[in-house]
Amino acid sequence: MARSLPTAPIAAAGLVGGYATARFTKKRPLGGAVLAVAGAAAATQWTRTRGGKVAGALTGAYVAAFAGSHPLAKKVGAWPAVFGVAGVVAASYVLVDRKAA
Repeated sequence: MARSLPTAPIAAAGLVGGYATARFTKKRPLGGAVLAVAGAAAATQWTRTRGGKVAGALTGAYVAAFAGSHPLAKKVGAWPAVFGVAGVVAASYVLVDRKAA
C-alpha cells in the first residue's frame, strides 16, 4: 500500500505559495488558485486518512487561517502573518500525518 502524502507541508505551502504568487505576479486570482489547489489536495487526503469530520474541521481552519492572515498582517506585517498562520495550519500534522505514518 502506498504511503499517503504528508498534508501539513501541503497546507502550509498553499498559504505561503498563494500569498507569494499573488504578491510577485500582482495577480490575486492566480494566488487564490494556488491556495485553492493546495487546500483541495490537503482536504482530499484529510478525508481519506481521517474522515469527513476531521477533514471539515481542518478545511475550516485552513480557510480561517487565510482570512485571519489579513487583519493579522495589519498588526505584524504580511510575511510574518502568512508564516504564522501557515505554522498554525501545519499543526494538522498532529491530527492526520502523525497518525497516518
